[in-house]
Formats: sequence, C-alpha cells, structure tokens
Amino acid sequence: MTQAQTFDTARKRAPSKRALATRKRVFDAAETIFADRGFDGATIRDIAAEAGEPVGTIHHHGGGKEALFHRTVARRAEPLSKARLDALATLRSTGDLTLETLLSAFMRPFFDLSKEDPRWRNYARIVAYVSADDRWRAIAAECFDPTAEIFLAEILALRPTASRQQAAEGFVFSVSAMLALLTSQGRIGALGQSPARDSDQLDHLIRYCAAGLSA
Repeated sequence: MTQAQTFDTARKRAPSKRALATRKRVFDAAETIFADRGFDGATIRDIAAEAGEPVGTIHHHGGGKEALFHRTVARRAEPLSKARLDALATLRSTGDLTLETLLSAFMRPFFDLSKEDPRWRNYARIVAYVSADDRWRAIAAECFDPTAEIFLAEILALRPTASRQQAAEGFVFSVSAMLALLTSQGRIGALGQSPARDSDQLDHLIRYCAAGLSA
C-alpha cells in the first residue's frame, strides 16, 4: 500500500462530526443513567432512551453494558488526571508542598471541572461506585491508581514517619470525603441549615483532610 493509499484509508476511517456528536450523546447518557441507577440498575435500553438513539447505536459506540461502564469511567479519567498532575507540577516548581497544598492539587481540579460542566458531578457518583465495589478494581487500577500512586508518594515524603498503610488509609479517607462533598452538598445544606459557598466548603474539606493525614 502506498503512502497516499494509507492516508486515504486513515481519512476514510476518521469519524465525522456527526459520529462524534452521537458518541458524546451516548456517553453523556450512559454517565447520567449509571450515576442515577448504578451499574446493576442501569440498562442499555434506559441509556438508549436517554440518548435518544436506538439500542444498536449504544452497542456500536460502547459495546455491552460492562464495556460501556468501563469506557464511561475512562472517558473523564484522563483529563482529570492531567489537571491534577499539572497542579502538582506547579506546586513542585514553587516549592510550596505541604499536605494542604498537595490535597488542594488533587481535589480542586475535580471541583473546577464540575463548575465548567455540571455533568462532572454525575461522574463523581460513578467514581464513588467504582471505589466502593470490588468488581471494578481493575477499572480503578487502570483509571485512577497511576495518579493516586504519585500523590501517595508525595504524602509519604511529607510524612516520613508514617507507614505506607497509614498514608494510604488517610488518602482513601480524603478521597471519600471529596466525593461526598461533590455528591452530597444538598445533605450538608439541610443539616447545616444555612447556605455555604462551594469554595468555603472545599477549603474546609482540605483543612480537615490535611489534619487527618497529620494525625
């Protein structure tokens, strides 16, 4: 095959704008349904109805339900990881690494992304499902563990007397609290009986988790 033929083949295989838009609708719908009903409660037909597409289109873009769930988790994992690692790189360049600034670099990107696109809060609910269910350990290992390992190493560097087990426990507790804030602000408002700014709640969360890691 000549270079021109190779290019023509690649060009023919490139998805059209229409195909890309359809794919986005499929994964946005899957994210909504999985967030609302969990993996077990969701069906491909529900996702198709949410997307306004036939069932065959859902299978075409996502595969079966388990493959679609995996791809739905992976879709946002890369930009989230990049935002976190960029924030960490900035911290390293300034030399301003503390437990609070480290947790800020890990947590704030999720909240910033959710301000730009509220669907990120649906994603937070799915991440919580993945974290809580051992069935999805392989998904967590692929999508989240590489970045988690980098931040865990920084925690251990800041707390040299802590064991890896202690640091891991504190980190997972912190991630759980972050996901709770992303998904349960209504509950906090009901119990607190007064509105609070998102930024104030996030600052409180970071201080709270940093204190826990220091304990």
